[in-house]
Amino acid sequence: MDPLKPLIDNLNAEGRPRIWSLVITVFGDSVQHRGGRIATARLSRLLGRIGVETGAVRTALSRLSQDGWVEGKRSGRTSSYTLTDRGLQEFGPATARIYAPPRQRPVGEWVFDWPGVEGALRLGQGSLRPAPVTDTPGGLRMTGALTGDAGAQVRASLDPDHAVALERMAQDLTALSGIDASPLDAAAARLLQVHRWRRLVLRWPEVPAELMPEDAAPRDLRRAMAEAYKHLAPAAEAWLDTADGEMPAMPPAGPDFSLRFGGLQTP
Repeated sequence: MDPLKPLIDNLNAEGRPRIWSLVITVFGDSVQHRGGRIATARLSRLLGRIGVETGAVRTALSRLSQDGWVEGKRSGRTSSYTLTDRGLQEFGPATARIYAPPRQRPVGEWVFDWPGVEGALRLGQGSLRPAPVTDTPGGLRMTGALTGDAGAQVRASLDPDHAVALERMAQDLTALSGIDASPLDAAAARLLQVHRWRRLVLRWPEVPAELMPEDAAPRDLRRAMAEAYKHLAPAAEAWLDTADGEMPAMPPAGPDFSLRFGGLQTP
């Protein structure tokens, strides 16, 4: 059985994948720490492993180029792409959120704001987030511990799409648990893993482990994400080191790579 099938099926269950968005994920996760440029042949090989046809990759690159996100270059028979200045500007804040380290200690105190603040978990007309916070309250603010079934009430107030996104992320992490993958498979699995994680953390507020259901597996999604990423990284990075025809080896990983998820990675 294809070890990537559960991940691919989960991606396709949401409808036709946006290939341009997958390409952006590749740039953020596998290109920027490797010199910032990727051969079209390598990009096609990677996306082809998860069922994306070469023509669809070319169409996505054309769209991203027209929109000012990437620019192409040809050297002999090899074509390659890099992010434009606009694309690079968009990556900084997103990268910080995607690869932030797991929380080291349980949340002991919480901040409730009414009216709610942007980027925090909504709770009725208010919002909830871990303490401490440094911004100035614009209305009522209370700080304290959660008691009773407060966690269940917070979960019940989640946007239904957010709840589904959390469930699918957990499914992917479960499928990745203990996966023994070849270098290309590891690179493709990491792409699927980061793609789902990127969409989750950039769209929705993060749900701390303490607010996840007791029977959720895993409860701490960011820690599970970091551990799965660490498991896949050596083989995935080895594939980026390989050369094959019009697919030259990529430059060595830069120092920022080892800082992802709080310094848990090794190339």
